[in-house]
Amino acid sequence: MEFRVQGGPPIRLTLPPRRVIGSAVVVALVLILLIGVLSCFFTVQPEEQGVVKRFGAVVRIADPGLNFRLPFGMETVQLVPVERVLKEEFGFRTAGVRAGRTQYADRSFEEESLMLTGDLNMIDVEWVVQYRVKDPVDYLYKVREATRTLRDISESVMRRAVGNRLGSEVLTVARVEIQQQVRDEIQAAMDLYDAGIHIITVELQDVVPPARVQPAFNEVNEARQVREQTINEAQRQVNQRIPQAEGTALRRVAEAEGYATERINRAEGESARFRAVLEAYLQAPEVTRARMYLEAMREVLPQVNQVLVVQEGQMPPLPLLDLNRPAAGEARR
Repeated sequence: MEFRVQGGPPIRLTLPPRRVIGSAVVVALVLILLIGVLSCFFTVQPEEQGVVKRFGAVVRIADPGLNFRLPFGMETVQLVPVERVLKEEFGFRTAGVRAGRTQYADRSFEEESLMLTGDLNMIDVEWVVQYRVKDPVDYLYKVREATRTLRDISESVMRRAVGNRLGSEVLTVARVEIQQQVRDEIQAAMDLYDAGIHIITVELQDVVPPARVQPAFNEVNEARQVREQTINEAQRQVNQRIPQAEGTALRRVAEAEGYATERINRAEGESARFRAVLEAYLQAPEVTRARMYLEAMREVLPQVNQVLVVQEGQMPPLPLLDLNRPAAGEARR
């Protein structure tokens, strides 16, 4: 084939033979078929699930392993890590791990961490929200930017929980309660939005006053520690003195009760002995008087240093020892 440009030499075009055109078509078809075959297969990792869409509509969920799909973009796959624990950090960012230690970003994120407590004090709160994707379809398509939504809700809930408490409570005793409350409220919001997210835990990392008021806070904290130490010392004294006083009181009461029991038993014994002597005296007065007198002398005479010997006819110093004097009953006869 020839054609001539006005004012120029003739130009000849040579068409390729039909055999060359047929070979190129075959090669193109083979390449297209190979690309189609390769695009039919995809792999899902063990901690993932694949959301398969056909012309933009979700048709099925692909499990871990080797899976098949329609080629040439008729079906597309979006992988979601459903078994992996994900986290969102607030007030700080993890920069990576170096030499086995976690490195954090130097920049401060006070726009996230600075909060106002119920007693109108500023406090710096850093926390982590750990979560897992429980429904990949809801996570991808029910909420636009599910991760951004999770961050906004987490920050809102944390600010409300901190704002409803005193600063001293947030710094000390209310940490566990705040974590549980924030976790439950975030989960309720995610369920309401059908975000397909399961909140595992909320952990408070650092809860400190702002750097500008840190010295004043340290002084207040030291004063509180001294107060607690004084209270504990007083309580220790109370715990020591009260049981000691109670023990002394119980000991004295027991001694008094023992003394009373002893005196009662002794009095009862003396009374019983006196009644026995009285009965014996009523039966034989002279014998009983003589026996009692002799028993008394037996107790007294060993302690006497002098002994008097009385001649016959003299008044003895001990009238009952005058054996020659008749008894009272015989004299009356």
